[in-house]
Amino acid sequence: MDLIERISRQFHDSAQTKLSAVDAMAAPLAGAVEVMTQCLLNNGKILACGNGGSAADAQHFAAELVNRFEMERPPLAAVALTTDSSTLTSIANDYDYVQVFSKQVRALGQPGDVLLAISTSGNSPNVMEAIEAAHERDMRVVALTGKGGGRMAEQLKDDDVHLCVPADRTARIQEVHLLALHCLCDGIDCLLLGVEE
Repeated sequence: MDLIERISRQFHDSAQTKLSAVDAMAAPLAGAVEVMTQCLLNNGKILACGNGGSAADAQHFAAELVNRFEMERPPLAAVALTTDSSTLTSIANDYDYVQVFSKQVRALGQPGDVLLAISTSGNSPNVMEAIEAAHERDMRVVALTGKGGGRMAEQLKDDDVHLCVPADRTARIQEVHLLALHCLCDGIDCLLLGVEE
């Protein structure tokens, strides 16, 4: 096994997947930026959830908004629903793991807020429950998926935004998810701060 060749192939495959995703994702990403920015301008907040690597992405996104991305600006209201171990474990223990995000959405979500629902497969039951809870609370959903969007794609309403990576390999989808999150952060900052370039 030639490790150098294998590593080089990983870099090439990642870059190619990102370039192939531009046409499918640029317009929905712009739409998601507008939805999130409007939410924040109306004193709303963004709740984010996902499992595993997607949980890390939810936390990463919330941190970029609450602290800052690349430009100095006031803190923005975002909460990762993946971080409170006492809440997560009490819900999972007393009820069911599938409710770990939906109960938090019902507790914290308000009309006009946005749920960022992340699932590489689009089939995560607890993320799907969170989407249902968000709709009950009159929240809009930005879904970040891959593999055709899975069952989550069928849940989305007309005013939700679906960011679906046109790929099947989990690692490649997750790499595009990170780029997409950075595009969201950059776009939100640009709209809020009036950046032209």
